[in-house]
Amino acid sequence: MKKQVHYFLTAVLFFTRIPCPKWVDHSPEVLNKSSRYFSLVGIVVGAISALIYYLASFVFSTDIALVISMVSSVWTTGAFHEDGFADVCDGFGGGWTKEKILTIMKDSRLGTFGVIGLISILAIKFLSLKELSFQNSIPFILISGHAISRFIATVLLYTHEYVRDIDSSKVKPTTKQMSTKSLVISGIFGILPLFLFQDKFVFLSIIPLFICYAYMGRFFKKWIGGQTGDCAGALQQVAEVVFYLSLLVIWKLF
Repeated sequence: MKKQVHYFLTAVLFFTRIPCPKWVDHSPEVLNKSSRYFSLVGIVVGAISALIYYLASFVFSTDIALVISMVSSVWTTGAFHEDGFADVCDGFGGGWTKEKILTIMKDSRLGTFGVIGLISILAIKFLSLKELSFQNSIPFILISGHAISRFIATVLLYTHEYVRDIDSSKVKPTTKQMSTKSLVISGIFGILPLFLFQDKFVFLSIIPLFICYAYMGRFFKKWIGGQTGDCAGALQQVAEVVFYLSLLVIWKLF
């Protein structure tokens, strides 16, 4: 149990700004083991975002409460996944060879593609959550969205080879190889929040999420031969938005 707590806290330390005990580190060995708790970290981040939204909604309009909630999640994670998404936009938008794409992704400067990508995905995220607010279940939606999108990102880590040396990357170290056991545990925590909904049609959202994973995974494989931490971060962001959009479609149809 102590080891599992260590793995979980390592994931918290790696993916958030939440303070952890000083003895927690992110050595490569422990980091690989901690990948099983990425979705659980999503539940934590989603819960913080949901709580902020709930409290803000007592004072402000739904729109303002949603923006404050989104800002709180970005602050909690240190924009970890947003940074990866922006790097992927810049890399694949401006590079035409594997070497060029990886070089651009490694650059700490934000380019035009990254700026446009971030504005677009944040706008879609806000507008989809705004439309979903009629269900009065935004807290559950936020928790589920953060959790299941991180599970989808871990599927990419499990199925695709890591293509860049960790020591030469500007990105924080990421898991190189994920075990089947870790993937199953991540899947349990990723899907578990869906049981918060009375409407079980929400489980249909898993289908477009895996289509999203398959498409992006194939795209990364074609251009760079696998995945990097930035690719996983980009998939998490896209999967989160796909989850919200899927709920909109599901609740309109059913």
